[in-house]
Amino acid sequence: MQIKLAYGKTGLDVNLPESWDVTIVEPRYINGQINPLEAVTQSLLTPINAEPLAKFVHPGDRVGIIFSDISRPTPHKCILPPILQQLNHIPARDITLFNACGTHRANTQQELRRMLGDKLVDHYRIIQNDSKDESTLVYFGKTSWGHECWLNEALIKCNKKILTGFIEPHFFAGFSGGGKAIMPGMAGLRTILGNHDVDHIGHPKATWGITQGNPVWEEVNEVAQMVDNTFLVNVTLNRDKQITRVFSGEVKSAHRAGCDFVKQSAMVPVPHKYDIVLTTNSGYPLDLNLYQAVKGMSAAAQITRDGGTIIIAAECWDGIPEHGLYGTLLQHATSPQDLLNNITTPGFLRQDQWQAQIQALIQLKAQVLVYSDNLSDDQMRMALLTPCHNFVDTIGDLLEQYGDQARICVLPQGPQTIPYVKE
Repeated sequence: MQIKLAYGKTGLDVNLPESWDVTIVEPRYINGQINPLEAVTQSLLTPINAEPLAKFVHPGDRVGIIFSDISRPTPHKCILPPILQQLNHIPARDITLFNACGTHRANTQQELRRMLGDKLVDHYRIIQNDSKDESTLVYFGKTSWGHECWLNEALIKCNKKILTGFIEPHFFAGFSGGGKAIMPGMAGLRTILGNHDVDHIGHPKATWGITQGNPVWEEVNEVAQMVDNTFLVNVTLNRDKQITRVFSGEVKSAHRAGCDFVKQSAMVPVPHKYDIVLTTNSGYPLDLNLYQAVKGMSAAAQITRDGGTIIIAAECWDGIPEHGLYGTLLQHATSPQDLLNNITTPGFLRQDQWQAQIQALIQLKAQVLVYSDNLSDDQMRMALLTPCHNFVDTIGDLLEQYGDQARICVLPQGPQTIPYVKE
């Protein structure tokens, strides 16, 4: 059985024996737009619950356009040019492009040029949000959950804010896109830490495909609504990273329409849980590091039986990574349970603890093995994970342990597919 796993830019070909009980689960394929630039333009002309973008922005306005960082496959070169074309009545000096880094590292000049193209980088002012630099933030008060709201001051000073991004299921916010461009994208560290705290991450509704009643998403939405004069431009993508649909307009309405569309293709029912789940982290750019790969582990965990095994293939060209505190949190724990104990200690609050918390919860349910060309065995063990060097040999060993009738599931596209056990 020949299967191509999403891995890096080129993918991985895996040949599993036909005698094994293997189920392949993928999102329903939707063809990409024949002319994606035109599709974006048409959406800007006929937005959801909003006036056309060209009428939304007036001469004299200062415009902030938010774009996602290198860890997301958002097709900026298809989204930003049509937006800027609709803003041709606004001089370039009054337009700023904001990189919504959240707690991620700033992108290099080379990465920005690869993402946006030389013309945009050379022609427009670009600000990369630094959540740790409080001198660049402005205080907005507290949310309903009592968390301080700090947002990028330069963005807030813009008269009009255009939020771009793409919508896919998200492992604790329900879905990406929408207000996430503002929070965590353009927020301060204290605000992100509050939203991603132990109670929110541990909430039963803080999971794939759920927004209503999900405290993570509800607070994201509340913070986004604090910001006035916003306009959303979100797209959905297929496995080839092609734009399938465009959702523009009023932030809540347009995002809700996009989520409804994504549910139809990405949420896939399965009849039962599996002993072994082989997954990915959707390939480049999402599998850039182990931190991001927790998403792929979480997707697989939805259909892995207690005591089962998850195997994830993630290129991890960016390592653990070195930046942030995710690696440090793992290094200072002796086991997944010890990691969870540390994070849930009253008063404990560290950057990236949310990713470590979810990893620990997954590992208390199933063992997790990692295949990566860029992580050493020592790095994986430091991260409390087990190395995998050969899929067939590893699964063969597991079948000896679980029995020949053990059931195997493969998620070639990783968290682009969100499987769930059908009741």
